[in-house]
Amino acid sequence: MTAPENKPDTCTTGSCRGWVLFVVAAVATFALGLLVASILERRTEAQVAVQPKTIGTPIEDAASWKDAYPRQYDSYKAMADSTTMTKYGGSFPRDLLAEDPNNVILFSGYAFAVDYKQARGHVYCIEDPLETKRTQVVKQPATCWTCKSPDVPRLMKELGGPDKFYAYQAPGSTAGGFKDLANQVTHATGCADCHDAKTNALVITRPALVEGFRAMGKDIAKATHQEMRTLVCAQCHVEYHFQKEPKAYLKFPWDKGLAPEDMEKYYDEVKFTDWTHAISKSPMIKMQHPDYEIYTKSVHYYNGVSCADCHMPYKTEGGAKFSDHQVRSPLLNIANSCAVCHRWGEDQLRKRVEEIQDKVFEGRKMAESAIARAHFDVAACMQAGCSDDELKEARTLVRRAQLRWDYVAANNGMGFHAPQECQRILGAANDFAQEVRVATARLLAAKGILTPVKYPDFSTKEKAQALNKIFREGKDRPDLLGNGKPWPAAPAPAAPAATPAPAK
Repeated sequence: MTAPENKPDTCTTGSCRGWVLFVVAAVATFALGLLVASILERRTEAQVAVQPKTIGTPIEDAASWKDAYPRQYDSYKAMADSTTMTKYGGSFPRDLLAEDPNNVILFSGYAFAVDYKQARGHVYCIEDPLETKRTQVVKQPATCWTCKSPDVPRLMKELGGPDKFYAYQAPGSTAGGFKDLANQVTHATGCADCHDAKTNALVITRPALVEGFRAMGKDIAKATHQEMRTLVCAQCHVEYHFQKEPKAYLKFPWDKGLAPEDMEKYYDEVKFTDWTHAISKSPMIKMQHPDYEIYTKSVHYYNGVSCADCHMPYKTEGGAKFSDHQVRSPLLNIANSCAVCHRWGEDQLRKRVEEIQDKVFEGRKMAESAIARAHFDVAACMQAGCSDDELKEARTLVRRAQLRWDYVAANNGMGFHAPQECQRILGAANDFAQEVRVATARLLAAKGILTPVKYPDFSTKEKAQALNKIFREGKDRPDLLGNGKPWPAAPAPAAPAATPAPAK
């Protein structure tokens, strides 16, 4: 029997190699197709979704948009849940004065020392300002309503322009324009604040943002759709003040830039002061919530991520894909926000965020502790008989320190939006506070006082508010020098009149 003929291994033939190359090329083509499809899908998501639909009336009422955009409306209404909490945020109205009595000292003489709670969701934008004690103890201008309701653009038009709205004070009203307009500003922040009712396109409805961009030499009309997904938020989540001269007007202090140093230069140049501190008699600035300003210093902003990408991520129901309008912390919705880009587990992502926030919180506590005591250091010099001229430098330094601390503290997110920038700013705040203490120590030494200042107990909200009342009234102030000598009979001259506290 003839032995079988030995044939060459077919795997080494040219035809076999050709099939291998074909399979590899097919797989590569399929993978490339998936990548291209993913890119096209993301580009489609980034385009303006103009879907003209009939909106009911009044357009200021979010319920009027319900039939046209039911999914968006239902998610918007979910903001009524005020029980959600994260480690440093959420919509739960936690008492920030009770949690940190330093706040009472830092805002001594100002309405924020009376009542300061964490804000709830957008659906409470009418209810919360009316209920806070800040609007009950301080006469408020109507400008405080500017960011609370889609009724505001309509009222601006009806009253004859934004300047008329800002200056509005109802004749015979004992509470001023803020309370009087409460019966005309009735719809909480909603659809019409950010969307055109005819096209659904994103729009800027507040003139202050347009004017703020113009002051920086920028044209907001050139913003892309992706940029608009941040700018509609920046209409309100910013620092602003109520300009006194040449007329009452809401203004963003962006003329020199968005950093706290830039704002400080602007405020010093226009000689603006929110209030005079009851303990140190220093001319103070209250930061509102410069979320947009600090966000522009972040790696997310640099990479084109918008506010909506994280706080209003895409959501699917069946075959429908839409933006979730339950505006909230991304930590409450990690799967649809953070995890879209960061491929870690939810627990790992949450831990990473909180580690960053913990470090910012530590720096914030150090700064506010030093600033609170700096106010008492200045007061000790007043008790020792130092003049206003002698205390001018120390008061300027404590103003600088607190402006920077509040720039970070008033932000949402406990510094996560730009942690490195927040730590830089808090470091500067702490440095200025320590400079106050060095300057006041020298003044006391010149008066022959070499013993440490006797700081009163403000370890609880109640104790701190009792001190606030004593210094505000100027009677029976504590002996900060510990030498039994009385305070000078004549109180220090008051600084420029304070602007009422915004209803935040």
